[in-house]
Amino acid sequence: MKKIRPIDIAKKLNISTSSLRSYEERGIVPKPERSSTGYRIYTEEHVAYFECIVAMSSGFGMDITSAVLKKLQRKELDAALWIINNAQVANYEDKIIIERVNKHLENMTHEHSMTTGELSLQTNIPPSTLRYWEKEGFITSKREELNNYRLFDTFQLIKVLLMKITQNAVYSYEVIQIKKEIKEVRKVIHDIQKNINKRNQKQLKGIFYLYKLCKILNQH
Repeated sequence: MKKIRPIDIAKKLNISTSSLRSYEERGIVPKPERSSTGYRIYTEEHVAYFECIVAMSSGFGMDITSAVLKKLQRKELDAALWIINNAQVANYEDKIIIERVNKHLENMTHEHSMTTGELSLQTNIPPSTLRYWEKEGFITSKREELNNYRLFDTFQLIKVLLMKITQNAVYSYEVIQIKKEIKEVRKVIHDIQKNINKRNQKQLKGIFYLYKLCKILNQH
């Protein structure tokens, strides 16, 4: 069995050796053997794990990547694949949401007011979350004169849908920027569509490296 130095893997994947140790500490790669002097001894199997982590984490995020690789170590391939499937479904749902946002933008001339409950039903976001987002300034409401109920217009509905998309996004600087700019919706629609498509492509690459790892582990 070929033995590979950590520094060689780090250079190949353009990451640090401390990242390799971090992945090991998280339990998402098998524990390597140690040399007589205490140095880690990695194998081709470890390389496949590290390649998979780097490829998958950019499209699925580290939490999903970790969950999948832990399942593989327990030889639970089907469970791992369903985690992947759910993540892809979430990305597809984001695509549907952004298409819905575009339709609402086209019909902005037809003004419609919604209560918190109605907005919650329209977006499947809990009222408590809507109130929190309003407190943080992501959305705004007007007060109904008779009963002082919060009323949200179509523009606020659009912003809530965009906030919902960021819940599925892989956490990144881009997501933070989207949340900051969500008050100016029209500026971010194109970027969100681009990010969803990019995430879809990155997920494909991640799945390719997951398949390579499964072949090495004879789990396919």
